[in-house]
Amino acid sequence: MSAREWHLPDRVLCIGPRPLILGIVNVTPDSFSDGGLYPDTDSAVAHGLCLAEEGADLLDIGGESTRPGATPVSLDEELRRALPVVAAVAKRTRVPLSIDTSKSEVARACLESGAHIVNDVTALTGDLDMARTVANAKAAVILMHMQGTPQTMQIAPAYDNVVAEVAHYLETRLHAAAEIGIHPDRVALDPGIGFGKKARHNLDLLAHLDALQRLGRPVCLGVSRKGFLGKIVERDVAERLPASLAALAYALCRQAVQIIRVHDVKETRDFLRTWEAIENRTG
Repeated sequence: MSAREWHLPDRVLCIGPRPLILGIVNVTPDSFSDGGLYPDTDSAVAHGLCLAEEGADLLDIGGESTRPGATPVSLDEELRRALPVVAAVAKRTRVPLSIDTSKSEVARACLESGAHIVNDVTALTGDLDMARTVANAKAAVILMHMQGTPQTMQIAPAYDNVVAEVAHYLETRLHAAAEIGIHPDRVALDPGIGFGKKARHNLDLLAHLDALQRLGRPVCLGVSRKGFLGKIVERDVAERLPASLAALAYALCRQAVQIIRVHDVKETRDFLRTWEAIENRTG
């Protein structure tokens, strides 16, 4: 088992020194960064295809915001938003698709319509049928750490040792997934930056992200435009790309990340190409 391989239903992704870019497609009115920009099927499909053209290795499509304080949406509404986008994009690109959901019915429908991955912020704990849905489809999955729920997670997050506690939780969820039939080679792990964590917790995790490499699975990092970066640089959400890339650069220096979930695909791709060109001259 290698953190450099991620098994999807129809292919194996071999991850080199450059991490995979997971482009974000939010079909929501209330996501923290781009809520309301792609509210209908046509605009969301066009955005997803644009991100693929810009160099996204994967696309993460979601129909329910998980920002702090977000209001949950019904199963029918989430399906109405996400399913037609997944189905349409799957017909027009070979880029693997992830469905960002914690509802098993949404996951099942989207996997049947062309998605390859389930990105579950509850790490398969929010819906008792989710683990079986993923296992039966032989889908890949991203298991994320979150303290609390999107509605409560930022009220009073607390840890004795955030790095150790997040690593232990993810290891526990990795074993739990294996017990129900999800092979570890199908799993990626996300420390959940910004999900039930204060700014200092996020920074501690970023500073010691390499601690998760001992688990032997790809680590997915989602820091794009997040609020704690805005506090550091005192910038609004649309002006946080440099801060997002700085966090990524540190993770790359520590060889601590294999997948990066981003809004700004073209700029991140340029950053990684430059990094890789310089890195290739050090051998």
